[in-house]
Amino acid sequence: MTKILVTGSLGQVGSDLVIKLREDYGIDNVIATDLNENPDSKVCNEGIFEKLDVLDVDAYRALVEKYNVDTIFNLAGVLSAVGEAKPMVCWNVNVGGVINTLEIAKDHNCKVLNISSIAAFGPSTPLDNTPQVTIQRPTTMYGVAKVASELLCDYYHHKYGVDTRAVRFPGIISYAALPGGGTTDYAVEIYYEALKSGKYTSFIDKGTHMDMMYMPDAIGCLIQLMEADGDKLVNRNAYNVSAMSFDPEEIAASIKKYIPTFEMDYDVDPLRQGIAESWPNSLDISCAKEEWGFHTDYDLDAMSLDMLKNLSEKLNIPFEG
Repeated sequence: MTKILVTGSLGQVGSDLVIKLREDYGIDNVIATDLNENPDSKVCNEGIFEKLDVLDVDAYRALVEKYNVDTIFNLAGVLSAVGEAKPMVCWNVNVGGVINTLEIAKDHNCKVLNISSIAAFGPSTPLDNTPQVTIQRPTTMYGVAKVASELLCDYYHHKYGVDTRAVRFPGIISYAALPGGGTTDYAVEIYYEALKSGKYTSFIDKGTHMDMMYMPDAIGCLIQLMEADGDKLVNRNAYNVSAMSFDPEEIAASIKKYIPTFEMDYDVDPLRQGIAESWPNSLDISCAKEEWGFHTDYDLDAMSLDMLKNLSEKLNIPFEG
């Protein structure tokens, strides 16, 4: 990777990824892009930033040519709950953006990192230790679009030789960016509310397990995959990756280890609860480990402590830890 372009740079993952890539590859070698601009963000004001709509293929292509890009991290997309509220927007952005990325990569010999999701599975998928290769029959537009993106990456790799790589992300937890309309947002919101009010009302019901990953591990995962030897990659269209699986009671119990007075109750959102129940409880990540050395550093308690420490500084709320 010499010249790297990142779409969706102001999103939850993009915000952290751009900063890490600039540290590793040089501030002038990472081109951050997004549909909008945030002058208060380090992404925009501490390096190269260009406004880009990934559906504008001509503008997209012009940026790749302008900066002589050889690697694209395509993070632009509409998240799950928003996708159900606006299904055609979800399809257009999450599939159209991938097609444009792959077409440009084909013509300019770029490596592509695409983001798929645990949502690419569905209720007929094995729920526990979900295999790398298994039935994928999602019941949401977000999931349908993710399956399509996986197949498109496979097609462009086999048909045109494009170096496509992807991961199926679980829920991603971060203190740097606010939740953006995902089903797993409760696992971010709960830390904010634990510090601000000492209590949280979960929109996901008790006993609902979902795979999760802390942002530092998610960023490391993407860079690990893009730096891996392509000759060793078999399941390159979308690797299962995860760090932990928990339900709302377990994350609340983890927080109570550091804030003993924390309380949680429930007001279940039928839309997001239904989406959560269509996803697996846990993923088999053995292919990612074997093919490119995927690993993580944070378990639930380590993540909880780090989230609370960092958010206490961000929110200026005392936290003893």
